[in-house]
Amino acid sequence: MKGGDNKPVQVNSKVILCSLCLMNAIDLAIFVSRVESICAEMGAILQRAAFSPNIKDRLDFSCALFDSEGALFAQAAHIPVHLGSMAYAMAGIIEGVEWQPGDMLVVNDPFLGGTHLPDVTMVAPLFVDGQLVSFVANRAHHANIGAEAPGSMPLSNHMDQEGLLIPPTIFVRGGEWVSEILEQLTGMPGSDTSGDFAAQVSANKKGVVRLGDLIETMGSERFADSVVAINDYGEKLASSALARMPEGLYKFSDTMDNDGFAAVSIPISVSLDISSAGINVDFEGTSAQVAGNINCPLSVTAAAVYYAFRCLLPEQTPNCAGTYRCISIKAPANCLVNASRPAATAAGNVETSMRLVDVMLGALAEVIPNEIPAASQGTMNNVAMGARDAQLSWDYYETIGGGMGACRQRHGLSGVQCHMTNTLNTPIESLELHYPLRIERYQLRQGSGGEGAFKGGNGLIRDFRFLADTDVTLLTERRVIGPWGLEGGAAGQCGKNLLDGELLPAKVQFRAEQGQVLSIETPGGGGYGIAPSSD
Repeated sequence: MKGGDNKPVQVNSKVILCSLCLMNAIDLAIFVSRVESICAEMGAILQRAAFSPNIKDRLDFSCALFDSEGALFAQAAHIPVHLGSMAYAMAGIIEGVEWQPGDMLVVNDPFLGGTHLPDVTMVAPLFVDGQLVSFVANRAHHANIGAEAPGSMPLSNHMDQEGLLIPPTIFVRGGEWVSEILEQLTGMPGSDTSGDFAAQVSANKKGVVRLGDLIETMGSERFADSVVAINDYGEKLASSALARMPEGLYKFSDTMDNDGFAAVSIPISVSLDISSAGINVDFEGTSAQVAGNINCPLSVTAAAVYYAFRCLLPEQTPNCAGTYRCISIKAPANCLVNASRPAATAAGNVETSMRLVDVMLGALAEVIPNEIPAASQGTMNNVAMGARDAQLSWDYYETIGGGMGACRQRHGLSGVQCHMTNTLNTPIESLELHYPLRIERYQLRQGSGGEGAFKGGNGLIRDFRFLADTDVTLLTERRVIGPWGLEGGAAGQCGKNLLDGELLPAKVQFRAEQGQVLSIETPGGGGYGIAPSSD
């Protein structure tokens, strides 16, 4: 982090040295652009080939490239919680598999490199001249992964209630689909997901072709050199940028509203130990894992940690394993953010990951004051619904934006997805075309942002009218304690969930009757600084 003379490490951005090559900045920039464009093209294919609105409209998917050891070296600008967790856990996913050309592996096990069961990951190897040189991967959220509750985001207290658990399994062998695995994945009640799985396979196939073409153009040796160089460059940029942080121990705590069962005011605590050796992130003091499904595996925790630090790095910093070498992460076994099987995890990936970002930013606000924003809405406002009727079977899942925290330079943005999610909303036209729903109101929640010299962004209001009887699950947060402000700024308003005007719990599962209206009012962001006096 700091040199022996206590001066920040200086990075030579013109020449990057590695053990095998001398690569100038232009060649490195071209390589970074080419591998990132492969990820972006994979994502475009996945979006356009998918059938479900969750993938083709909301863009709830991510694509990335990994070296032969499972270390990340490229990704597209997709979903932070997907990409960070894959970066942390891919080595474990690919370990021990007897890979062959044309293979594809499928997995969604949260405790074997996944996040939660709806996020299904597909991994394909790339062989060049008989040698395994790389992997391509994508992860996509499936609204139906076999849970009894439509939308596969139930109010659960055991992983078995959350759907089909897929350990690392060869799904395509030598280019041929394994029929029994396909039947297992697509044979779930109410499932019509074969097209989405095919889209994931197609995206990986294109990634293998494009990366193979790049390696053929460059040569295998120069490609390997470039992967080393991109990681070395990421490490140097990260070390230089983080070296400006004063050494010391910094702590912060925040709380989850509840787990949907008996636990309330559930603490998440973090300490950052910053030294010349790097940054140690420790979650000692965090709650033990709970009955409800806000638990998350350590891979999701890592994703939130990586995201918080990545926001502090220069824009040109590559998203690769080397960028995070100076960060170590530790959490007590069987705690909320390092849960163990068979803990329920459906909301850990969405709600707890958002609170993890809040505690990381809260600690970093002590490290580098004036550079960290106030808390954003702190929830993804998960809405899952559908039906398993004989005449009509459907699954819908949505996350709803809210207010972003204000910072020293500007007001927070209103009505946006923040931090660990990077999805769009489902367009009203698509939603009403596919499902027996009507959106009766979709607007900013004026005045919900925290007051301050700079105001927090406003949340949203989205009203759903049910055109048929519907099973609904809500998994939401920041309904008890609003997103905190900084430097004297006020907290953002808490969110609300209402059915026909009657307040609902933050986490609830119920049957809505035809004609009823569900209203989701999302939290505003925290304010920054003391508001000017009105005198």
